[in-house]
Amino acid sequence: MGDLKDRRARKKAQTREQIRGVAQRLFAERGFEAVTISDIANEADVAVQTVFNHFATKEELFFADRTDWVDAAAQAVRTRPEGVAPLTALREHLMGTVRCYLRSLETPEVRLMTATLDASPALTAYERELHHEAVRRLSVALIEACPEGDSAVTGAPPSVSLRTSASLTAALWLAAVRALVIEQRVELIETVGAAELAVTVERLADQVLGQLAANPTILPCCPPAAAPSAEITGWPTLRRQAV
Repeated sequence: MGDLKDRRARKKAQTREQIRGVAQRLFAERGFEAVTISDIANEADVAVQTVFNHFATKEELFFADRTDWVDAAAQAVRTRPEGVAPLTALREHLMGTVRCYLRSLETPEVRLMTATLDASPALTAYERELHHEAVRRLSVALIEACPEGDSAVTGAPPSVSLRTSASLTAALWLAAVRALVIEQRVELIETVGAAELAVTVERLADQVLGQLAANPTILPCCPPAAAPSAEITGWPTLRRQAV
């Protein structure tokens, strides 16, 4: 009985992967709007209903296995090492994310995926919804990271002040990354001197996230670490906070 369940699970996973691979290839070749669910089903040699059994929408198909980032910031806060402040862990994670994303834009596969995404109003709208979900999850993780947010200990729900503070913190941090990287990705791919622009964006992200981490008024339960600031060459009026 167990072997039968395992075989069914493997078959289901294989079918899902087949559909996903075919769909994403067709999207890259023809554009998102030009591809129908019927096209995907025919190419994958499955029924249309089988596609819908695995993916509710075309948008979900496009982003399948490409949305680890939605939960990553929240997990960085939840899984931080003992003694590391939530905002310190968040800053380190987001800087790593910025660096990886900037490097990925140099690859043909990501460039093609990005071009397909940016050419589709439906996909860009779906991406914004994923961003809002990432903000929501990070907000919850920040609440949990504060002693006042642990209802099991306090016996009371988090205060309005803490919930608002966590929501604002999550929104500000992820909006900063989106503005610096996602909103600039066309220029980061197509502009002459894009490599130099990527270096500038990475350094600016470090400076902006450092300032957010050092701001004690946003999330009061996460006090900033005391550290000297350092000049950033090329940005004489701005300073980077080492946290």
